Amino acid sequence: MNNTAADKTTEGQGEERKIEVLDDTHLDFISADSELTQDLPDDVEIIDLVHLKIQSLEDLNLYRFKNLKQLCLRQNLIESISEVEVLPHDKIVDLDFYDNKIKHISSNVNKLTKLTSLDLSFNKIKHIKNLDNLTQLENLFFVQNSISKIENLSSLKSLKNLELGGNNIHSIEADSFEGLSNLEEIWLGKNFLPRLINLHPLHNLKILSIQSNKLKKIENLEALTNLEELYLSHNFITKIEGLEKNLKLTTLDVTSNKLTSLENLDHLSQLTDIWASFNQIDQSFESLGKNLSNLSRLETIYLEGNPIQMENKTSYRRKLTMNLPPSLEKIDATYIRG
Repeated sequence: MNNTAADKTTEGQGEERKIEVLDDTHLDFISADSELTQDLPDDVEIIDLVHLKIQSLEDLNLYRFKNLKQLCLRQNLIESISEVEVLPHDKIVDLDFYDNKIKHISSNVNKLTKLTSLDLSFNKIKHIKNLDNLTQLENLFFVQNSISKIENLSSLKSLKNLELGGNNIHSIEADSFEGLSNLEEIWLGKNFLPRLINLHPLHNLKILSIQSNKLKKIENLEALTNLEELYLSHNFITKIEGLEKNLKLTTLDVTSNKLTSLENLDHLSQLTDIWASFNQIDQSFESLGKNLSNLSRLETIYLEGNPIQMENKTSYRRKLTMNLPPSLEKIDATYIRG
């Protein structure tokens, strides 16, 4: 759904706020939310009302729109979404409430059983609940809320993409991902996770992002045999290990960790990208080349900010090119070949 508000300004709506002074008290009067939808035809399929200070779903008279498929109300002031029950249960597939003031997921959301995408990012939600009936949901976004526990998702059998970055999650429980065998992407950056655990139900996971957490070790990824992209930047990892079963990996991001060498990667024949800037890698170019010699598809490597780069600034790129596989095309964002 388009992130940019459609220009729905009509004559008479140009002045969003009017201020009257009564007994020296300033009172703000906002144009009625009902005006925002009054000119829309009843059979409209997409409503996009972004950054319009909407506070009340009720005032939008959403019951009129029997063919509505997508509703985008990003960047407003909505606190309650109970009014979603008036939306056409057999039509609506996409709800976007990104950046509002929602604290609770209304039980009425559970009535919208055809939903395939639900975005509740940048709100004030603490608990994941009232989603059990959304068995066709494929994309679920909870970025930047106050969620502390991954829960109540096991019935979402169609879920492919789950985004939980920027929350207050301190652990992955034993049942957090139960039933989510079709999940392909999970984003957990900027939480407080100390360990990679309880990921084994995610047999079809392709992208795992746990950047900016408290990880010290790469572990417990054996069941993720379809994993293609692994993002572990800004943690406290000291060694590359535990990737023996992840033979489909194409991208490994270990930027800003505590690594002193790149090792245990030579079995990852599909690897095209290694991002390892700002670690403590100080191994010789010959040792590095030996550790990566089997990576015949390697195209990109980032090593800036490591001793191997900072102590060899004039010869760094030349020596990397000499020692790494001939497939290499880019070093630290700069192409080495035309």
